Amino acid sequence: MRIDILSIFPEMIRDAVGVGLLGKALENGLLDVHAHDIRDFATGRHRSVDDTPYGGGAGMLMQCGPIFDAVESLRPVNSLRRIVLLSPRGKRLDQAMVRDFAAEPDLVLLCARYEGVDERVSEALVTDEVSIGDYVLSGGELPALVLVEAISRMLPGVIGDWESVETDSFYEGLLGPPQYTRPETFRGRTVPEIVRSGNHAAIRRWKRKEALRTTLLRRPDLLETTARRHLNNEDYNMLAEIESEMPIGEKENQP
Repeated sequence: MRIDILSIFPEMIRDAVGVGLLGKALENGLLDVHAHDIRDFATGRHRSVDDTPYGGGAGMLMQCGPIFDAVESLRPVNSLRRIVLLSPRGKRLDQAMVRDFAAEPDLVLLCARYEGVDERVSEALVTDEVSIGDYVLSGGELPALVLVEAISRMLPGVIGDWESVETDSFYEGLLGPPQYTRPETFRGRTVPEIVRSGNHAAIRRWKRKEALRTTLLRRPDLLETTARRHLNNEDYNMLAEIESEMPIGEKENQP
C-alpha cells in the first residue's frame, strides 16, 4: 500500500515512520509512505502557502493553488481515489474507517495548518475528512501519523501474530480485556487463576466477558453502535451475567 502525505513539515512524517512496526513495514515493502512539502508548490519568492481569509477573522488559511498542484503532481504514482483531509471538522476516526482505508491500494493524506484550508480544497479535492478526536491540534501531521499507524496494523504481514490484531480494542467495536504477564504476584496483586489454568475454552470466554465488562463500564455507547453488529446470543448472556454481578450503585450509574 502506498500513502502520500502532504505537509509543510514533511520532516515530522519522515522522522516518525522509520521506527518500530512502521519502520519494519517500510523496510519489508509492505507499506510505502512518502512525505511531500507543500511549499515546493508555492509560487512566491518566500514559498508562502497561506493568506488572510476573505471577510476577516483571526489567523491565516492555506491557499488552494499549492495544495491542488501538490495533489496533481502525484498522478503518476497515486490513483488519487481517496484524498483525506485531517481536520477537527471531519468524521471521527474509528476502526471501521481504518479497515476501509486499509483496503485501498493507495491514499493521499493532507495535513492542514494555520486555521485550515480554503473551502474549495474540500469541495473539489477531498474525498474524506477525518478527525482523531474532539480537540484541536496545531496541524494535521500527528493525526496523519495516527491514521498511518492504525492502517499499518491491518496490512497482512505487518503484525506477526494476527490474533494480536483481532484482540485489539475496537477491532469488533469492543474495548480489549485485561491482560497480564510475569510475575504471577506483584505487590499483593495476583494474576487471575483462570488465565493461568491452561483451559483455553474457559480463557477465551473469560476474555470475551471481560471485554464486554470493560466496554459496558467505560464506553457503553459502543454497545449501542459499532459493537452491536458483532454481538451474539452468548455475548448477551454474558452481559446479563455482568449486570447481575454489578453492585447496585454501579448499575444505577449505567445509561
